[in-house]
Amino acid sequence: MCQHLPTCPSAEATDREAARVLACFPEQGWSLLCNGVIVFEDTGELLPDGSTIAPHRGPARHALVA
Repeated sequence: MCQHLPTCPSAEATDREAARVLACFPEQGWSLLCNGVIVFEDTGELLPDGSTIAPHRGPARHALVA
């Protein structure tokens, strides 16, 4: 799928989010990566095989203040 040099990480790779963006729709909150992964604004992901990865961003800074 990827024609870039060096090749973008595959959808199965742990660094899959490092692939180049092919299409970006910030008004809808998602981007399509070169490896077929759809990355959502909340850091969730939809993989090409239909499986999902839950959002995985850390807690908001204001939530850390005691």
